[in-house]
Formats: sequence, C-alpha cells, structure tokens
Amino acid sequence: MQQERTKILKLLQNNSKLATADIAVMLGMDEAVVIHTIQDMEQEQIICGYNTIINWDKTDVERVTALIEVKVAPQRGEGFDRVAERIYNYEEVTSLFLMSGGFDMTVFIEGKTMKEVAQFVARKLAPMEGVLSTSTHFVLKKYKEGGTKLEQSKKDERLVVTA
Repeated sequence: MQQERTKILKLLQNNSKLATADIAVMLGMDEAVVIHTIQDMEQEQIICGYNTIINWDKTDVERVTALIEVKVAPQRGEGFDRVAERIYNYEEVTSLFLMSGGFDMTVFIEGKTMKEVAQFVARKLAPMEGVLSTSTHFVLKKYKEGGTKLEQSKKDERLVVTA
C-alpha cells in the first residue's frame, strides 16, 4: 500500500488538478481506493494543501519576492520550533525552512514593493525574540518554481550558415 501512496503523491505533486478517476486509470487502481487513500493522507497531514503555480511576471500585479537568511538562538526544550511558528504565522511568509550551514532558517516572503519587504524585516522579523540576524536577498526573476518551468525555452529560428 505504501508504494501506491507514493505513486499517488508523485502524480498529485506534478498536477494537483488530476481527477481521482484519472489517477485510478493511470495506476490501475479502483477509484474508491484512490479517493480513500487521498483522504487518509489529507487527515494524516501528508497532503497539506493544493497549490497553483502562477507566473506573476505575466500579470499586471506588482509583487516582490525575497529570500531571507535568519540566524536564530534555539529555545531551551523547543529548539527552533517556537521561533519558526512565530515567523510562519505572518501572512507575508510564503515558505520557511530550517537549514544546515551558515544560517538557521530560510524565509521566503512576498510584498508589493521592496520597501514593504524591508519594513517587514525591520519591524517584524529582525526585532523578534530569538532572531540574532537576518540577510535579505531579492528574487530578480523566477525561471522554475515548485518543479514547474515558468517560461519555455525560445527556439533559435536563425538559419544555420556553414562555410
């Protein structure tokens, strides 16, 4: 059964819009089993949500994404979890990861302008208890997100000239 769960997860990760009937056909399973398996994985929080990947650069919506490296003082008995919870509860935060290496957490946030992002860091994130330092990097262009290419390669339509 674990193999079937993994196969279902991989299909949904690539396309969360797949119908359960299509998944059943692709995996040679009964649709009722697929539905039940997905419901179980949702209840167990293996499946935590369904997201749509949007190339905001192709819209007229102004949006800035920033990656913030954060150094944190771990809390006694709770490690990084308490600080992480305070950070991920801000609506500006789109992703948060505990890291190995030179800093402890990577925070992805979105705002309308660079100034808005800077104000979030200065007023909310940096002064937070347990946060030792931050380093902000602005995303200039997204090429691939969540495993999905945001722009297809343009074919070179020039004629080949040989000598």
